[in-house]
Amino acid sequence: MGKNIILSHFKASAKDWQDWHWQFRNRVTKMEALADLLGKKDLHRDKLKTVTDVYPLAINPYYLSLLQSDSINDPIRVQCFPDEREFSHSDQSMEDPLQEDSHMPVPKLVHRYPDRCLAIVTETCATYCRHCNRKRFWSQSNHVSLKTRLQKMIRHLKQTPSIREVIISGGDPLTLDDQVLEMFLSSLRDIPHIEILRIGSRAPVVMPMRITKELCRMLKRYRPLWFNTQFNHPAEITPAAARACNMLQEAGIPVSNQSVLLKGVNDSPVIMKNLLQGLQKISVRPYYLFHCDPAKGCLHFRTDPQAGVAMMEKIWTQCSGLCLPQYVLDIPGSAGKIPLNVMSGAIKKDLKQHKYFFDKFQ
Repeated sequence: MGKNIILSHFKASAKDWQDWHWQFRNRVTKMEALADLLGKKDLHRDKLKTVTDVYPLAINPYYLSLLQSDSINDPIRVQCFPDEREFSHSDQSMEDPLQEDSHMPVPKLVHRYPDRCLAIVTETCATYCRHCNRKRFWSQSNHVSLKTRLQKMIRHLKQTPSIREVIISGGDPLTLDDQVLEMFLSSLRDIPHIEILRIGSRAPVVMPMRITKELCRMLKRYRPLWFNTQFNHPAEITPAAARACNMLQEAGIPVSNQSVLLKGVNDSPVIMKNLLQGLQKISVRPYYLFHCDPAKGCLHFRTDPQAGVAMMEKIWTQCSGLCLPQYVLDIPGSAGKIPLNVMSGAIKKDLKQHKYFFDKFQ
């Protein structure tokens, strides 16, 4: 969908387009607004309202502009438009497949591994990805202020010397203003035993104008800091996205990618190869390819893991090592990420305890 069409709809300027605050304020959050913007009356608004009542809609203008066609199979549309299939096979899925909620010593601080933890600093995103394994948080009202949440996290981290690395995630932490983000980063850096900071954000993909010179200058002060993002399809590797990644890299911040294998989006060897080689061209390291978690609302995205292994084995013969991520399955608890391409009999036996994750392996 063209940028100019969207600007005209919002009666906005090119300068507005480059302002991430404008992008965030003008997220499309209602099916009626989406239908009006697209000039489509056949979006089955009544049926999809039952979906968005449970899993809200949010798409910022930039990401909406990446739509390549009117097809329901457009890879951008599949990732951000609500779908009735989000209610399919709910009895075979879990709200919290990685059991994060049971590993929270304080609210929204996930401590699954001995030496690192993950801080969920917000539940909000510029665009809600329909495959998100934390979509259970989207419609939950938060009665605790952000300041109180972050203070509780910092207090626990100070008292836990085994933690050397903190991953700042969400939602998307880059929906927070620079000042709020820096307050948290500064508090973390003041804790002697925390050596490494990491940010997980889709901003370079869905809202690249969020990566500003001011943000990069601020983040540079807190190195060693690593940045993980999530490109899932070659159509997302735009000049704007490449520029955002390059700005982070020029600030001395390594950028890695963690894709999710999604049925109908990137489960083709050609598309996956183009994605991985496209990332190499913008100096973004393909780090992980995650097998989609069995979270409620996400089952229609899940592929056959054996087909995923076959696809990656084919790609591994065609691409250099710099292009190749680890294809992994994340399972509950401290066992963590299991590489699917090197599955030993012992690992398979262990995984069979987690039937929701391993039901297609024999």
